[in-house]
Amino acid sequence: MPQRRVVTGRSQEPRQRFAEELRRLRSQRGITLRQLGERMGWDWSLFGKMEKGDTIGSPEVAEALDGFYGTPGLLLAMWELAAGDKSQFRERYRRYMTLEAEAVSLWHFAVSVLPGLLQTPGYARDVLSAGGLKGPDLDQQVEARMGRRGLLEGEGAPPFRTILSEAVLRTPLEEAEAWREQLEYVAQVAERPNVTLQVLPLKAGLHGLTNATVMFLRLMDARTVAYTEHGYGGDLIEANAPVERLQRAYDAMRDLALSPVESQKFVLAMLEEAACDPST
Repeated sequence: MPQRRVVTGRSQEPRQRFAEELRRLRSQRGITLRQLGERMGWDWSLFGKMEKGDTIGSPEVAEALDGFYGTPGLLLAMWELAAGDKSQFRERYRRYMTLEAEAVSLWHFAVSVLPGLLQTPGYARDVLSAGGLKGPDLDQQVEARMGRRGLLEGEGAPPFRTILSEAVLRTPLEEAEAWREQLEYVAQVAERPNVTLQVLPLKAGLHGLTNATVMFLRLMDARTVAYTEHGYGGDLIEANAPVERLQRAYDAMRDLALSPVESQKFVLAMLEEAACDPST
């Protein structure tokens, strides 16, 4: 059977097709992103990100845009297709992994879960299982995550700074021994000369990254990119302006964290507590 020709010239990838349609409709209306934001009652930067394919927004936004543009049901249906397509996320994650391996320095903030670079097999298995993985896929992902830890080992390992919310260290695994092994590993890695670990105490309160887990990568060409992550996906951010905003939030939050020495003591205290607590 001959391959079907694409005659529209438009993207066949759902997320990009959704972004193209949003740009087309706004262009037809003859308004700017800022004007669209004012008329819709949303921050205009959201629509800019949607039109670039950086985000698809929410179904409520898609439905509201259907009403504004007079396309009842069209944009909402396209949103559903884009939300169900995981290829965009996989492609961005693959690119992130490539950049991570090439980075000359890395710095990170964890809201609720230890970064993959610091995870033990037991911790990684529990985290990935909670995300829905099982069977051979789970085994494969745990193995891949353990392979990533080599990035921080050896003479040529890049500098790595991680700031862990106190909540990360107070959320144990179900199996007591696996949790102690994880805390021991964190304490060991924190002693490496290329690793700086800090703990952000809960009493620090709200800050600019309260809802964001983020990794910054400094690349060989002096660019910095960021990767933000949540439980169901992530976004690779390469544009200068949003990366700089995240960096400013990171710097302000770092000022609230314990020093590396105090943080190491905190981790050891958590380890001692886990060793003495019969319920863990």
